[in-house]
Amino acid sequence: MSTNAETVGSSLPREMMQHTYPLLYEVEEKHWWHIGRRRIIASFVREICAQVSDRRPRILDVGCGTGANLKMLSEFGGAEGVDISPEALEFCQKRGLDVKLGAAESLPYESGTFDLVTALDVVEHLDDDVAGLREMRRVLRPGGRALLFVPTFMWLWGVQDDVSHHRRRYRLSELRQAVTAAGFEVERTTYANITFLLPTFLGRQFMRVTGIKPDSENRINIAALNPLFARVLGAESTFLRHMNFPIGVSGLCVARARGPKLEEAPTGE
Repeated sequence: MSTNAETVGSSLPREMMQHTYPLLYEVEEKHWWHIGRRRIIASFVREICAQVSDRRPRILDVGCGTGANLKMLSEFGGAEGVDISPEALEFCQKRGLDVKLGAAESLPYESGTFDLVTALDVVEHLDDDVAGLREMRRVLRPGGRALLFVPTFMWLWGVQDDVSHHRRRYRLSELRQAVTAAGFEVERTTYANITFLLPTFLGRQFMRVTGIKPDSENRINIAALNPLFARVLGAESTFLRHMNFPIGVSGLCVARARGPKLEEAPTGE
């Protein structure tokens, strides 16, 4: 079972194109998009983990890639990662991270293990997103939370979707449908990266019209602007403490595994 979100096919490899892993490892700690995105994600993780008061939170990052996000998550609890790609896990091991080889649809962990499961630009890779989400719910403790970050709107489809072997980009309504079907209670959804929505749309339209197709959008960057752009994107976390965005390049969802009631949903503080 999968959502009704428009997809581009189910015969794609589950891993990203192989050339993307060394490049991702190289840029994800200095490229403005990765830095700003982590600041937004960290604001939500901080608030979720603060509600686990009787122990150090256990966190699982599904589709941990080359490990920069997992490194950030380790600041908030005992963080572990799992990925389908042996090459990606080699880069994680260089960072000294605790990782396992495995698929999102069949996680190599016992049920009820984690307080927080993150899937940061992951579920769009799955042929059956509901099956993957259901498995994430299985490994959560009752009342534990999932934090999802996904690309949004098929009209924003671009080179990075192709090289990453994405199946779909979501509308929030489609993401909520998948999360609910997997047995979660949706606590909050919002768009993110509203700041760079127009430049992203125009850039991808330009590449589509001209036929320009770089091997990764991570190479389209002005290094001198990384600090500025990272601060601008990361500043969205402040606004997300108080409001939901009506549109954006990405979507974010906080969902609770049904069980004992936790406190109010995180605002992204």
